Amino acid sequence: MNFTDIVTVAGTRRTGDGYLVADARVARTGIQNYLGAEIGRPEMRTVRVYRPGAEVFSEDTLKSAAHRPVTNEHPPEMVTSENWKKYSVGQTGDEIAGEGIFIRVPLMVSDEAAIQDIESGKQELSAGYVCDLDFIAGVTSAGEAYDAVQKNIRINHIAIVRRGRAGSKVRIGDAAAPWGCAPLAAPRPISDQHENKEGMMPTRTNTVDGIGIEVSDQVSELIAELQRQLADAKAQITATDAAYQKAIAIRDAELDAVKANLVSDVEIERRAEARADLIGLAKAIVGEVKTVGLSDAAIRKAVVVAKIGEGAVEGRSEAYIDARFDMLADAVRETPDLFAAAVRGGITPPQTSISAAFSAYAAMVRDLQSAHQPANPV
Repeated sequence: MNFTDIVTVAGTRRTGDGYLVADARVARTGIQNYLGAEIGRPEMRTVRVYRPGAEVFSEDTLKSAAHRPVTNEHPPEMVTSENWKKYSVGQTGDEIAGEGIFIRVPLMVSDEAAIQDIESGKQELSAGYVCDLDFIAGVTSAGEAYDAVQKNIRINHIAIVRRGRAGSKVRIGDAAAPWGCAPLAAPRPISDQHENKEGMMPTRTNTVDGIGIEVSDQVSELIAELQRQLADAKAQITATDAAYQKAIAIRDAELDAVKANLVSDVEIERRAEARADLIGLAKAIVGEVKTVGLSDAAIRKAVVVAKIGEGAVEGRSEAYIDARFDMLADAVRETPDLFAAAVRGGITPPQTSISAAFSAYAAMVRDLQSAHQPANPV
């Protein structure tokens, strides 16, 4: 990943042949804040990036600071041997030294136009470098929290820049956009904000969480894009919530419908009795008839077919079949039960049979009583 850092020009001076020489702090240890969107973490507003001393002062990092091209503004690409003549206006030396938390490197600017820019107020430098960014959170020995660690730092060039991005959060590494990522800086002194206005890059005032901040055009566009994404996310959340509420309402309506269709114990008993009555009536009409697994309507149809034939119901509606079944049922209900009628008041022998038997018995008794008498007395 490509990065830029602001550095300070210290003790500039002209040589006898017109070149400008100076000292530059090109890298430092510690923590710097970057916009999350710049380094692959758009979900994070800022990312705290830690440069351990072991990485900054490693032999390979120190070597990478020597004999680096100096450019007037950051080039749109890495500086190599193929484009060095196109972009370079000077070069760093090889007397690399540590100064506290910084790497200090001497440099020389050989191009007169670039020297005049520096002497007219373009007096800051921005180191362009590449590194590996390891997103491992932790806490430094001084108790400072960080979100990622820079490793394998390799300096590519040192750019002469203006501090053209005014405001409370100035992106260090002016004109860094085409080349790399730049950290957020602390507010500059008020007096500095009004110097060299003609050389400043355009800025805009953006409102973030109700607070107005002045930033560069590019950062303003980035903020606007993030605000659009936030608005889209809020709209999506609102739509999802509405869909959820609708689903809840549909579920509640379905539950109410199910509850309304639940059968009470009384209704279950009534239906069972009605079913038993229907089965009993069907068997009374045709004797044996299949009822298992049949609906009430199917039982009535089976009875009608068994009694009067399939042709009587073919193509007929269910209402017609029900009416024919009711007629058969009425006929069964109206047929008198002779036995029931006979025994309803108890069993009583017919009176005519009893009288004849009694008369015969009386005649026999009379004959026996008069048998010793003459048949025809004088």
